[in-house]
Amino acid sequence: MPAAAALHVLVVDDQQTIRSLVRNSLQQLGVREIREASDGEIALREIITRPAHLVISDYNMPNLDGLGLLRAIRAHPPVQTTAFIMLTGRADRELVQRAVQFGVNNYLVKPFTVAQLKEKLEAVFGPLT
Repeated sequence: MPAAAALHVLVVDDQQTIRSLVRNSLQQLGVREIREASDGEIALREIITRPAHLVISDYNMPNLDGLGLLRAIRAHPPVQTTAFIMLTGRADRELVQRAVQFGVNNYLVKPFTVAQLKEKLEAVFGPLT
């Protein structure tokens, strides 16, 4: 994968504080192109209009949850290969299995550290330079 600075990321969470935390963590890793959405419906419109390399999405959101967003992205051919990391406060097996079934690339449990985020990104894209 190219440098972290070349990644385009869409961060989706209904809580502004979490979006800010993810944005700040990504910036510490060198990611510069970061967009945000406050729910899955907004995120889906955003990703179709302006594709990204990666979606980092919360699971539990109003309107369209993270699994619904993942399924919608995987069902839309122009963006179906977009990398997707599920961000969740619950690490329960059922959720993880359903996310894997729908094509999630990785998942990150809140709260997380910058090092954990980097590890998840590198598991998807390879070493960040």
